[in-house]
Amino acid sequence: MPKSSQRSSLLQVALFGGAIATTATLSVLASICHPVRAELQDSPKAVIDEVWQTIDHEYVDGTFNHTDWQATRISLLSQNYTSREQAYVAIRAALRQLGDPYTRFLDPREYQSLNEQSIVGQLSGIGIQIEINPKTSQLIVAETVPDAPAMKAGIKAGDRILAIDGQSTQGMKVEDASKLIRGKSGTPVVLSISRQGRPSDVKITRANIEVPKVTYNLKQENSRRVGYIRLSEFSAAAPSQMRRAIQNLKAKQVDGYVLDLRGNPGGLLVSSVEIARMWLDNGGIVRTVNRTGGAEEVKANKTALTKKPVVVLVDGNSASASEILTGALKDNKRAVVVGSQTFGKGLVQELHQLSDGSGLAVTIEHYFTPNGTDIHHKGIAPNVRIDLTQAQQQKLGSNPTLIGTHSDPQYARAIAVLTNNNVAKYPRRNQQSLHTNTRGGVKS
Repeated sequence: MPKSSQRSSLLQVALFGGAIATTATLSVLASICHPVRAELQDSPKAVIDEVWQTIDHEYVDGTFNHTDWQATRISLLSQNYTSREQAYVAIRAALRQLGDPYTRFLDPREYQSLNEQSIVGQLSGIGIQIEINPKTSQLIVAETVPDAPAMKAGIKAGDRILAIDGQSTQGMKVEDASKLIRGKSGTPVVLSISRQGRPSDVKITRANIEVPKVTYNLKQENSRRVGYIRLSEFSAAAPSQMRRAIQNLKAKQVDGYVLDLRGNPGGLLVSSVEIARMWLDNGGIVRTVNRTGGAEEVKANKTALTKKPVVVLVDGNSASASEILTGALKDNKRAVVVGSQTFGKGLVQELHQLSDGSGLAVTIEHYFTPNGTDIHHKGIAPNVRIDLTQAQQQKLGSNPTLIGTHSDPQYARAIAVLTNNNVAKYPRRNQQSLHTNTRGGVKS
């Protein structure tokens, strides 16, 4: 059985995620202990009953998608399971009845990976992102995390990885290589690398790595100094990284900010609220409603770090927590939103750790923007709409260094809005949208 824990407030446990169901980032850092009958303990049926009980108590739709949830329990527990894997298959089949791609079961490996990287924002490894070179089909280092063990050991972007602890990487998948590189903090791993045709072995000691979710830099755009901030996911580490970004750019006396949420699938609700409060002094941030109609509203608390103009960049893969932040800034007339219609995920999930180390993500609430807008399956309409053509998307996807430059049409429009002092104009006048007519690698 999982360890019992007190129910925390919504902000402590809920998390938004996932622009697409198969990769949805799900929620929470707390678990609930439901009673499982003694005869089920140490049986695959124990986890099945935990899942059923959790859905029965927490799921947002009290009709369970108009299914007989009690009959589902009887059916599940009447079967014999010779392994956990068989139980997992049955659990997933039962959850499909709910018709909710965001309520899903994670096996122990999936749960651990989600918890380490997407929720906690840390992993134990050496601090590199690896990928397959499409031209040579060889495993290479795409980038290194600043001050992480790999960078300190001299590993550089572009290095070919020939072997990991003596095991050849020829034909190896990125995911399998990442598993070999990761490991317990303090343990060593040896990478055999090749740089400019010169092979060498590098011994690196693993450490706990804070996965960077925020990147930023100062851009000189004509006479304006612009702080460009790109947020890739709302992990637990994202607020502290965002705070550093805003404070460092503020110290450089920027005239305004471009906050890039394109491709951001979501993350922790508490992180989206913390980050919204860094930009907003007053006003609502989000309102959530559970299956009994109980509502909770979260507001700004006069802790904004800057009052400089802000333009938010979004696209069709900006989802969930990204939409919470975007909706809060747009509804409060704090920012101009530029880009494409957002994804449209207006649901909250909670993640429970189960007794065998697996996990269950459960949709527990709907959420609404401060103005009461339900964005589920609709998304948020930008103030200034500019959709990238397929050719433009391919160009930026094949050369990510162009993102956030004038070769990036959405960024260029954001700069035009800032330069023309239009930040206050668009939200206040509620103008019509202007119509003109992505991420690889695995961190280790």
